[in-house]
Amino acid sequence: MLTVTRSLREGSALKRAAVLGAARELFATEGFERTSMDAVALRAQVSKRTVYDYFGDKRTLLLAVIEDVAQSLLDAIRLAIQAHLSDDAGIDDPVSLEAGLVGFATQISSSTIGSSDYAALMKLLTTEGAGLSELRDHPLFSAPEDAMAERFAHFTLVGLLDAPDARLAADHFNALAFLLVQNNQGALSSSGAIDVRQTIADGVHAFMRAYTPR
Repeated sequence: MLTVTRSLREGSALKRAAVLGAARELFATEGFERTSMDAVALRAQVSKRTVYDYFGDKRTLLLAVIEDVAQSLLDAIRLAIQAHLSDDAGIDDPVSLEAGLVGFATQISSSTIGSSDYAALMKLLTTEGAGLSELRDHPLFSAPEDAMAERFAHFTLVGLLDAPDARLAADHFNALAFLLVQNNQGALSSSGAIDVRQTIADGVHAFMRAYTPR
């Protein structure tokens, strides 16, 4: 974990969450360089000393914000896997697997790609990520694909997919099911939801054509 381990006072988890939320908003809207620790403390309604006690300095606070947002997105992905692709999801043939993959991708598209958390993470990584060597090869950022790869390996084992390299299959799935949605998300109106679902369905179908056992 990137965040600093501290012995926290009773009730401090709420203050820590408030600081992270305030810092995320300010870093995303004002930029890292223009955001002061005083401004974070004021937005979080805590003392400046509290901010320093929990995070030490502004750079560590930025790392904690990025990690916190990435973890929340990973949690959402794991929930979607549990709902649509778990052993309890009733997947026992290619048709039900394709339906499960469409449901999974649709849930991720609505809960994650279009979320404020995702937008904040992408903006912070784009504007500040190059200077944060701690993020290079951080396992948190490969965890979503690793979780998907575990499911693809399972479906290969039971004969529903032919994916000898499950991690590569996860990368292909992301490209086919999410890339167009992600690229076009900002341009979609409220009436574009059907187009998103169709884009996902088409991408998942292409994935299944490539990976269904012959």
